[in-house]
Amino acid sequence: MVVSGGDRSEIAFFDVETTVPTRPGQGYAILEFGAILVCPKKLVELESYSTLVRPADLSLITSLSVRCNGITKAGVVSAPTFSEIADRVYDILQGRIWAGHNILRFDCTRIREAFAEINRPPPEPKGTIDSLAVLTQRFGRRAGDMKMATLAAYFGLGQQTHRSLDDVRLNLEVLKYCATVLFLESNILTENSWVSPNATTRSRSNGSASRDGMIMSSTDSSSPSMNMENHHISSPTNQNREGTLHVPSLMTPNTGEEARPDPFNMGPLSVEVEIQTLQSDNMDEESSLKSLESSVNAAAESEGSNGYTAFLEPDGVHVPSISVSLAPLYRGIQRIQVMHRDFLLQLSCTHLKVRFGVSTKFVDYAGRPRLSFVVDGTPSLCRVLDACDGLAQRLSVDSGSSSEWRPVVTRKGGFMNSPTVRLNIPTVAEGGVSRWLTDIYEKEGSTTPQRLVFSRYDVAELDAWFTPGTFVDACFSLDAYDYQQSAGIRLVAKKLIIHAN
Repeated sequence: MVVSGGDRSEIAFFDVETTVPTRPGQGYAILEFGAILVCPKKLVELESYSTLVRPADLSLITSLSVRCNGITKAGVVSAPTFSEIADRVYDILQGRIWAGHNILRFDCTRIREAFAEINRPPPEPKGTIDSLAVLTQRFGRRAGDMKMATLAAYFGLGQQTHRSLDDVRLNLEVLKYCATVLFLESNILTENSWVSPNATTRSRSNGSASRDGMIMSSTDSSSPSMNMENHHISSPTNQNREGTLHVPSLMTPNTGEEARPDPFNMGPLSVEVEIQTLQSDNMDEESSLKSLESSVNAAAESEGSNGYTAFLEPDGVHVPSISVSLAPLYRGIQRIQVMHRDFLLQLSCTHLKVRFGVSTKFVDYAGRPRLSFVVDGTPSLCRVLDACDGLAQRLSVDSGSSSEWRPVVTRKGGFMNSPTVRLNIPTVAEGGVSRWLTDIYEKEGSTTPQRLVFSRYDVAELDAWFTPGTFVDACFSLDAYDYQQSAGIRLVAKKLIIHAN
């Protein structure tokens, strides 16, 4: 693949195949990387690249790993290491929109880990399209569990091979077919009353949607020329698909009425379906970060400044005065905001006991770890958060969201008398360097808290301050989210004071 450094408008669909960990604490090793660059206007493949990757430790390739993707030790023994392909991978991904199925939770993280292992900064995306999130939101669960193999079977596209280049091409095909169905439902079938608007609803059931009255055909053609390097993995299933779906016109002949745009130009439609949803998700993430950064010193603000209350202690919150409302976020997208006496609610709690240290299992829109830690919830804090949670969940349902609501206060078996809450430490990337936005201080006895200065973005260094049993004072906002079919209230720490033991 020859990648230019100037125009980065192409969408980079990519996929990694990895080893499968067989014991606790064992990480993943990349065995294969595959990517295609896709024209965002026509949704056709422009260039492609794939290669097997030799891990530093071949013993990580177990029989379980081979069963998952068929990649053996013998297959990678002569392949390049990740450090040898890092320049190519970086050039493919840096500054482009990243796309793939479930990449936020898996592939993005693996790429970042691989670059960290060779002590290099990872590439950063211009945006991220996780087709699992997009299709779950827009296409519903009519195709079952929404795995790539299930979606491919639903549209008759063949079997998933679990090889990187095959899978990204299959991913693109699935997106086109889904976009076509959504387009027909929203712009043609219901508009002309040929089927009931509910005949092919975006339901959460596992049943297939009816397609009565729809006439569709796909025309095979030879695949575009490809400049492949290293290991080119081809698939008979996808080999003959150029990527253009031809749909016979269902419109009546032109009778002199005002001309209408060609409804079957699937390029702009597909881009709209794919990118706008993720842009709104990304804007949700990014706007939250910008809001946090601009108001990180909000603890010193007077009541009502910038629409916020000063940070209130839970005992100072009058529960009947809590309310929720919808506020515009981005391009018609709305988010829930939690209010107290007509101002955005922010809370301040002292002497919260850390239950679990810093976790990195959650990721943000770009695949970076979303840092958080868990504290024991005091009765007064839980009382306020439960009230906010109940109001926000009802508004979420009334607004038409079908996402699963996750309570802000966690109560599990064995911990009924000790509920917990998760405090998030937001991060932001600047020039390839990440940092956290939360102001963090240390306090010894009755002395004035001293701000902690971290020399670099080091999660292990941060975690050392939040050991279980440590007490912290926290100022945080209540950030409602609805993302990847999960909704709830996220507590975002703006200021933390750690009590020295």
